[in-house]
Amino acid sequence: MNVLKNPSFFRPASRPTSPTPLTLSSAPTSRPTSSNGVDRAARPLNKLSLSSFRRPSPSPSVAMTTSPPTLVQDGSYLEMLNLKLSEAVSKALAQPTGPVAANEQILGKRPIPTGRGYALGALIASELKATQDSPHLHRALIRTLHRPLSVLLTNLSAHLVPLIASPAFQHAPAPSAQSPNLNPTQVHAVAIATFVGELLETFDALDLGTDVDARGDGLKPIREGLVSLINRVVGPLINTIRNELLPVLEALETPNTLNVIKAAPGAKTLLVYHPSVVTLQTVMPIYAKAITRFTTSAASQTTLATFLISIVWRGLVALAHRPYAAMSPPSSPGLAHATVKKTRGSTTPPLTPRTFNIKLPPSRPPSPPSLCAPASAAADARALFDLLSLLPLPVGNKESTRLAREVVDDAFEGLKALPALLDAVHAVPPKLDSHERENLVAQELEILATEVPLLIALPVVLQASSPTNGASSTVSVSSLIGLSASQYRKECLSGFGRAEECAITVARRVLDVLSNNQDVHPVVSRWLDMEIVEALDQAP
Repeated sequence: MNVLKNPSFFRPASRPTSPTPLTLSSAPTSRPTSSNGVDRAARPLNKLSLSSFRRPSPSPSVAMTTSPPTLVQDGSYLEMLNLKLSEAVSKALAQPTGPVAANEQILGKRPIPTGRGYALGALIASELKATQDSPHLHRALIRTLHRPLSVLLTNLSAHLVPLIASPAFQHAPAPSAQSPNLNPTQVHAVAIATFVGELLETFDALDLGTDVDARGDGLKPIREGLVSLINRVVGPLINTIRNELLPVLEALETPNTLNVIKAAPGAKTLLVYHPSVVTLQTVMPIYAKAITRFTTSAASQTTLATFLISIVWRGLVALAHRPYAAMSPPSSPGLAHATVKKTRGSTTPPLTPRTFNIKLPPSRPPSPPSLCAPASAAADARALFDLLSLLPLPVGNKESTRLAREVVDDAFEGLKALPALLDAVHAVPPKLDSHERENLVAQELEILATEVPLLIALPVVLQASSPTNGASSTVSVSSLIGLSASQYRKECLSGFGRAEECAITVARRVLDVLSNNQDVHPVVSRWLDMEIVEALDQAP
């Protein structure tokens, strides 16, 4: 019994003593046997904190910067990083989980979800930034990136080649109102391009594989391979839409010959747009949504800019060469309403008042007659500008895409300025009373044509009313310089760049011929002379 009463019987013979905090020199070395806990409550709380017993660990950044030679020599860090990157590449291409959409699967496989390229790029960026204070380790880490990124490029190419070789991708029609969505093959290809574009944003942020890189990181072939994957997807999709738009835009050159349309009652004036504009009003929102989806990466902005410039140029050429058809101005609703009243009042009213009247319900007042007129070239140009503005534009806040955005903006500025020039030219009277008036009109046309390319403005200004018969001139630029219409367009109107190269030569030739042509308004020669002087002043 005496043995059981002794509490030290259950304690080990040699109990190891706990480390004593440095600040507590008078701390007891044995646990108190009191069970009431009064002494324990009186003890300061900081004595029970685990921070006083924890040995301070060195900071990771300090350890990395203080011992880079050790990490480079034994290679343990680089081996672990290589495994980590390889695992990240495998996860990036792994099949996603969750609900499956009906139009996404191909042979049981789903497309790469969005955001995985950002995740892989964030991992690479974090490792590179962690070693930026150690040049040797930083170079070794970049060399370590070669293998996992090469494996990634190979796997992506293996996934993409069967997709772009499939007839479902090569011969797929452009999105339409009946089928606005991409087919599953296109969805998978666009998903790969989106993943690559996300990863390339990290390359751009860290200047990996660029031409200006003096470190010689060896990642330029990988970068070019990734960019090639995007172009192999975006290029055919853009060309499909472009091939659908070009015939519609070229048809804008034919005049809008619609004369009479039965409009809804109550409409004062109804503009009937060109059939091409009506078609674009239906398909352009669908095209804008599709193009926005597969041109999100910076590498696809050049393809997008080329597409936008080509369709804007075709629209400019078609509208500038549309023959002008003079339309009689519509009568005002007030005059038409007065005519109707006069016709109704022509019947002879009763001379004597009636003895009684049958009270009839109030009749509906007559609606003003609706006035329908085909839209002019200027109205169609304004509508075309509004429709093309729905398309996405190249990003302008990045150095790599800033030039493409500036070129596209210049093209849109020309289309935006064309309607005002068309209205001003068609408002020029056949005869002006003095040479000062001719100079003033020519200066006004020059200001309006500032943003319009010279070879686009020239056929428009030639449509000014002839002083001989008062009708719009039908003289063409190709006939004035002695070329056929097809040859002139092929040689001089193939694009913005070619038109700018031929502008001064064509303008001088036309100016020489106009001196002997009485059917062309004299203001054309004065305007053209001003344009040549301005072009020579701006030439380098």
